[in-house]
Amino acid sequence: MSAKEVSSNDASIAKVDMKLEIVVIPVSDVQRAKEFYAKLGWRLDADYESGKDFRVIQFTPPGSACSVIFGKNVTAATPGSAQGLYLIVSDIEAGRKELMAHGVEVSEVFHDAGGVYAGTDQPYLFGRLRANGPDPEHRSYRSFVSFSDPDGNGWLLQEITTRLAGRIDRAETAFASINDLAGALRRAEAAHGEHEKRTGQRDANWPDWYAGYMVAEQAGGEPPL
Repeated sequence: MSAKEVSSNDASIAKVDMKLEIVVIPVSDVQRAKEFYAKLGWRLDADYESGKDFRVIQFTPPGSACSVIFGKNVTAATPGSAQGLYLIVSDIEAGRKELMAHGVEVSEVFHDAGGVYAGTDQPYLFGRLRANGPDPEHRSYRSFVSFSDPDGNGWLLQEITTRLAGRIDRAETAFASINDLAGALRRAEAAHGEHEKRTGQRDANWPDWYAGYMVAEQAGGEPPL
């Protein structure tokens, strides 16, 4: 059977997980880059050398399933050319304060006056207009902070509190960190309080209600009433 004869809808073909776990970033000074990412508080997973011509270093941000690698003769890309590297946080102000606490020069919190700010951090491309402060309606995906490493590789913190519909399957609901889970529990607690006010009675089955709310929130669906 040729590849053309295989239908993507063939139920007999099992889905294979393909998880993005590594992003390569180009740097000019390996040791300087290592010191910068260590300063961020990221976990150092590897620092491997093979002679004088090869070195690879791997770091993982807190709560992330994806790591970054850089080094000597790891990539032919121009140092500083990696742009639009996203770090997702549940609280943009807290994320900014943590970066500042690690001595990182960061932007003020901003949002796109014209809509969703997506792609690399170049405000005047494609009609983007950076506006000061978080999104006025505190919508998910709309508030950002930017910073760069010593080579100019560009990073963006993006605040996501509620995922778009279909972004996470109900069976795959997960939280990237303790802070994310704690934030979801606090939102569920507040919503459950409103639920009890509407019904006028105490809800002894609150664990199931919390669970339903948190799954619906991550999946972008309708929370329980």
